[in-house]
Amino acid sequence: MASYCLTVTRLRLALGTGARRVHVAAAFGAKAKVAMSHFEPGSFINYEKMQKNIGIVRKRLNRPLTLSEKIVYGHLDNPAGQEIERGRTYLRLRPDRVAMQDATAQMAMLQFISSGLARVAVPSTIHCDHLIEAQIGADEDLQRAKDINQEVYNFLSTAGAKYGVGFWKPGSGIIHQIILENYAYPGVMLIGTDSHTPNGGGLGAICIGVGGADAVDVMAGIPWELKCPKVIGVKLTGSLSGWTSPKDVILKVAGILTVKGGTGAIVEYHGSGVDSISCTGMATICNMGAEIGATTSVFPYNHRMRTYLEKTGRGDIAAVADEFHEDLVPDVGCEYDQVVEINLSELKPLINGPFTPDWAHLVSEIGAIAQKNDWPLEVKVGLIGSCTNSSYEDMGRAASLAKQALDKGLRCKSAFTVTPGSEQIRATIERDGYAQILRDIGGVVLANACGPCIGQWDRKDVKKGEKNTIVTSYNRNFTGRNDANPATHAFVTSPEIVTAIAIAGTLNFNPETDYLTAANGEKFKLEPPTGDELPARDFDPGQDTYQHPPAEGSTVKLLEPFDRWSGGDLADLRVLIKVKGKCTTDHISAAGPWLKFRGHLDNISNNMLIGAINIENDGVRNHLSGKYDGVPDVARHYKANGVGWVVVGDENYGEGSSREHAALEPRHLGGRAIIVKSFARIHETNLKKQGMLPLTFADPSDYDKVRPDDKISITGLESFVPGKTQIEWFKAGSALNRMKELQ
Repeated sequence: MASYCLTVTRLRLALGTGARRVHVAAAFGAKAKVAMSHFEPGSFINYEKMQKNIGIVRKRLNRPLTLSEKIVYGHLDNPAGQEIERGRTYLRLRPDRVAMQDATAQMAMLQFISSGLARVAVPSTIHCDHLIEAQIGADEDLQRAKDINQEVYNFLSTAGAKYGVGFWKPGSGIIHQIILENYAYPGVMLIGTDSHTPNGGGLGAICIGVGGADAVDVMAGIPWELKCPKVIGVKLTGSLSGWTSPKDVILKVAGILTVKGGTGAIVEYHGSGVDSISCTGMATICNMGAEIGATTSVFPYNHRMRTYLEKTGRGDIAAVADEFHEDLVPDVGCEYDQVVEINLSELKPLINGPFTPDWAHLVSEIGAIAQKNDWPLEVKVGLIGSCTNSSYEDMGRAASLAKQALDKGLRCKSAFTVTPGSEQIRATIERDGYAQILRDIGGVVLANACGPCIGQWDRKDVKKGEKNTIVTSYNRNFTGRNDANPATHAFVTSPEIVTAIAIAGTLNFNPETDYLTAANGEKFKLEPPTGDELPARDFDPGQDTYQHPPAEGSTVKLLEPFDRWSGGDLADLRVLIKVKGKCTTDHISAAGPWLKFRGHLDNISNNMLIGAINIENDGVRNHLSGKYDGVPDVARHYKANGVGWVVVGDENYGEGSSREHAALEPRHLGGRAIIVKSFARIHETNLKKQGMLPLTFADPSDYDKVRPDDKISITGLESFVPGKTQIEWFKAGSALNRMKELQ
């Protein structure tokens, strides 16, 4: 057992001299002094520093800059000396703040505690949204979650108190909605321990999903490394109208770029069509950018964002953003690595799936496509809400359709659930009558939490293995993602289309052309949805769910450090599993009921790769015993007998969630390397941080040459130099070990 502490010298290097210092990106110049949020009155927006850095970089590069370049390069630790080349060099950055959801915050806080630092160096928050299972309804489900997860919530609350981290109680809402309402603003750089952190791009922010170890770096005041992203430009023209919604923009982009087309790039939206999209609509588009592998997505600052800031009580931020407007939009003549053009006036409603979020279909054609592919036409459940689509505008447009059906004596033929994104949204849609309309049509309003979107759904209407269809306004629809049933055909679309399909009860329904039958036998068509962008009477904040944590913290057992590299080559490693096809972080470290073990690495490691498809057999062969067993069991047996192992995988390995447990678990159970055709960005970084070797085949076809009974040796490690800092992590055994060495 080792306690990782930084010496006074190291602490000063990280945080500066004197009492607690918020790092330079949160200090503020003389021109204006505006707080980053109402909850941190002593931390200020620093547009002047960003502007200065942008000027240095623009002079060096001698070219116009994209918006994402302005914000990213504006947060460089050393703008004068940093080597900058899109897609090649690694940038050392100083993000403004950190946000963590409760499932990933457990391990992130344990690692921060192990660092020995007394307090976080940047404003940081914890959000309790992942551990609330949807079962009955909001009140009952929330109370049950508080009872079951009391230990976790107490740990996060008291650890937050001790180390200066804000704490949003269970029931507050989904992390990304809370960030949009309170912490995101144009030009801020925020990292969050959740892959859908890019939601904040709807407010002109660079918000990037990371693993917990990256968050620890930033909370410790250490420069954070990011491979210099390429920039994909999405030019929007025309305007949205009728049944087409902001969700259709990202569904279209996903269909064009696929689940890995955005890897290593920031997606930057621009063009005249931007102004036809609401701020929360832009957030929807950025949120689901995670599904194309993008580092993040962002929109330029405009009047829609200004209005949203004013409506959420941040008019002072809007005013100072207006002063620095030129730094919050792309330069004229800037160049993108790739450009996608979409005419919003020609865009039609889309529905993507099943089993992957990039398989795009026109809503007008999905019925015929489903019949051709033998997908169930009957829609068992329609689910709206989640971090992607739970804004006031989303709920209002869904309620406008529900009201039309109610007026004709109809209720939903499918089961129907509604997930408000935050307590503020819940309280406001209750006050304005939307929630009651959605209940009257047959909806069940769930807790302000992630719920079914991440698999926190105690579904009872179908048996596991029973083929069925659900339609959601969520962002992901991987196999078994929502309900742990691999036979569930999940489709993602806009909340408006979900509501219309739930009323009809079938995929074979196009609301633009098809008729419904009223209770009196009359045939009628639904009129296109309508809804206010923002509430006329301002938002109702609802219950106060932000907690300045109690003064006293708790004693936490520290993590065992991982072993250092021996200094030699890794010989005769066993192939633990050769994964066939898609392998997301859901496959590597399942969520749902496993989330309660996120603070217990050994316990949660029992879910390692249990969702992955082994190319050879349902189980994996233990080459020491000759028997077939579960992946975690064989890994534990190898580790106990001193046998190292590797995982062999396919394309885009580790796509999906930012959960670093998908990297911690293989390391904990004795893994040495993951060898694949290609990696998703966040997962590759997470593996490096934990001292694993994320390796790719020089020739992707070499994947076919590897047999499950092979032994693999990794040689030449002494001269292995893809990146100095990252090799230091490997040699030390992990990034956390390396932090200790720097005492």
